[in-house]
Amino acid sequence: MSIGNSSDQDRPSVGRALRDARIDARLTVEEISTSTRVRVPIVQAIEQDDYSRCGGDVYARGHLRTLARAVGLDADALVEQYDEEHGGRPEPTAPATLFEAERIRPEPRRPNWTAAMVAAIVAVIGFVGFTLVSGGGGGEESGKPVAKDTPSDTPSTSEKPSPSKTSDPKPSESAIAGAPADKVTVRMTAEDGNSWVSAKDHNGKLVHEGVLKEGDSKTLTDDKRLDLVLGNAGGVKLFVNGKEVEHAGEVGQVQRLSYTRGDPEAG
Repeated sequence: MSIGNSSDQDRPSVGRALRDARIDARLTVEEISTSTRVRVPIVQAIEQDDYSRCGGDVYARGHLRTLARAVGLDADALVEQYDEEHGGRPEPTAPATLFEAERIRPEPRRPNWTAAMVAAIVAVIGFVGFTLVSGGGGGEESGKPVAKDTPSDTPSTSEKPSPSKTSDPKPSESAIAGAPADKVTVRMTAEDGNSWVSAKDHNGKLVHEGVLKEGDSKTLTDDKRLDLVLGNAGGVKLFVNGKEVEHAGEVGQVQRLSYTRGDPEAG
């Protein structure tokens, strides 16, 4: 079934076109929901031209494309009609504004108080140690040769904490590389703007849903399969079963992905 060939006055609305095509295909709302992973209330609302449950125009267009393909309609034509009926496609905006009313500025880096405390402790230990060693001889003659030996001890004391702080700059990525082979493990990091994320386990149970803010990460595991919805797929870095997924989607694109055990393969 196709829309766009008849006049604007005669053609059905977007929701009506989807409902008629579904009925012609002898499919129920529940069957469409199962095949597209779009929830039943959202499918029913869209068929009644109610897009308030979609969470915004970006998600509405994504749902329309998915439903159109499922019932055999021209997805591009359907989205174009939706834009005409809702004031046209807005001007391109920064990826972060797709998920919040205003752009969130990157938070300033917080002072590394742990490193400062370690440095202070090392300085105190070094000073105390130097004082004890240099003063323990009991006089100027004994203090001078001792002071010559202390440089070899003092740097070693101050330099030890530094490698421990920088030896593993990305513990999360090293940990994900050792993901167990009998599970599916997915790590998501928002690198280019915020991203709305939801995830279901192999039983269809919702295990996570919410906005992943830029710079934050989330790790999920399941025995068999994880089904993901990424609202800003191109802005999310994925590690699946210890391997990086090179291209999950475009910035600002809504992408549905499924992963199982073994090499990462999109379902």
